[in-house]
Amino acid sequence: MSEDEKHRPSTVLFGFMTEREWNVRLHDSIQAYVRLIQADMAGPEERKAALAELSAIPLEKRYLWRIVCALKWAFLDFDGESVAADKETLSTEDRAHIAELFRYRPFQFCMLLRELVGRENMEKMMTAAIADAKK
Repeated sequence: MSEDEKHRPSTVLFGFMTEREWNVRLHDSIQAYVRLIQADMAGPEERKAALAELSAIPLEKRYLWRIVCALKWAFLDFDGESVAADKETLSTEDRAHIAELFRYRPFQFCMLLRELVGRENMEKMMTAAIADAKK
């Protein structure tokens, strides 16, 4: 790596911010959630105030929005045939690496849906998705 490359800020896809700028924004947006966790330990009045603070944050700056956007961009041009082609060309090490990266994602996605739409609806959505994917 050249000396210029070492000092060049890395860019992040969303907004072409440097990694540092992205981390600062992420840190700022997560503070309301940290205060909510702290308020949960302090009592109902503190929780109410923390929820009021959180509700004042625009959707685009919220935790859930980051997840939704990541999924949107991740699956924007999804093509199963391209995945199958990539799979054929992966080394054993790369397959293992990808498998590890996916290890907890189905569970996390179910948790996301559970919190967003409820247990019963999450189960219906996932069961229907699995049935459709098997076709």
